[in-house]
Amino acid sequence: MKILIFTFLLILSSIFNFQVNAQDCNGDVNQRITCYEQNITNLQSSGKTLQNQIAQFDAQIKLTQLKIAQTEEQIGLLTGRIDQLEGSLDSLTKAFSERVVETYKMARVEDPLLLILSSDNLSQAFGRFTYLKKIQDADRNLLERLTKAQNTYKEEKVDQEELQNKLETQKKQLDTQKSAKNALLLQTKNDEKKYQTLLSQALAEKAAIEKALVSGTKVGPIKAGEPIALVGNSGYPGCSTGKHLHFEIRRDNAWTDPAPYMQNKSMIDEQNGGGNTSIGSGNWQWPIQDTIRLTQRYGHTPYSWRYSYSGGIHTGLDMVSTTSDVIRAPADGTLFKSSESCGSSIINIVYIEHGSGVISFYLHVQ
Repeated sequence: MKILIFTFLLILSSIFNFQVNAQDCNGDVNQRITCYEQNITNLQSSGKTLQNQIAQFDAQIKLTQLKIAQTEEQIGLLTGRIDQLEGSLDSLTKAFSERVVETYKMARVEDPLLLILSSDNLSQAFGRFTYLKKIQDADRNLLERLTKAQNTYKEEKVDQEELQNKLETQKKQLDTQKSAKNALLLQTKNDEKKYQTLLSQALAEKAAIEKALVSGTKVGPIKAGEPIALVGNSGYPGCSTGKHLHFEIRRDNAWTDPAPYMQNKSMIDEQNGGGNTSIGSGNWQWPIQDTIRLTQRYGHTPYSWRYSYSGGIHTGLDMVSTTSDVIRAPADGTLFKSSESCGSSIINIVYIEHGSGVISFYLHVQ
């Protein structure tokens, strides 16, 4: 009997997975975009399974590809209009320049007083004067058309630049989504049990931070630049994959991108191929010294699918230093320390309360 039930459940599971993977969208671009957005919403509200996660990535990739095609089409249409405007501008500018010169010559010759004195009768003088006024009115109309065309050209060039920036963002998003799917398959090896283990580890790390906020031991005031801990791998293997510093900032208990708080700095971006990148727009010091290797950014990353509790967002910055393991306070505040269970392991956490609802966290320290 148990075998029959198990077989029946397997059949249901395979049918469900097929339905998830088989979902597709038809119609024009806008209809397909709407369809895939709805599919993603439905998948996100379904059970957390490996097949469901793969289906989400597939839908997100198709959605982004459609949006890229849509943006490229918009750029193409806009470029065509801009080319036409450039031609119109050239023609209008040339016509206006020629008309201005001729009208100026005519205006000098057709001075109203000279018209009256040189004409045989007043009617003839008035007719010539009226003709000159019509020419001048036509010139003003031409100038208005030229000004309007120039303004439209400038606006559409701005729109074109914005669309190009949007396209670059979409292409980067597509690369991230493809990398995330590949990372998922590589890390789980298409094994549901491994997938669930990785999700559990991420949740355990979140729970450890929440416990630390309640049970952390107050150390005391700390100044920017003072040492607070050493980079480590505490929490391994329960909720750490290797020696690194996980640095995150919460404001009013909500995750926030650390970059706007940090001083601008050049570092090695290992998440995106190992090239140099520049991060930071604030005045906080970085918690570790140069040279910094950034292994995972804040936000959607190739590995952030694990963090279902945050909507698939990596809530901080993962980094290591090539010169020192010393972690230093990035800004003044009050230091706390805590050790919490994280799955089958113990994770060491330090955090600093900076005031105004801002707290910085440092995970996996020695």
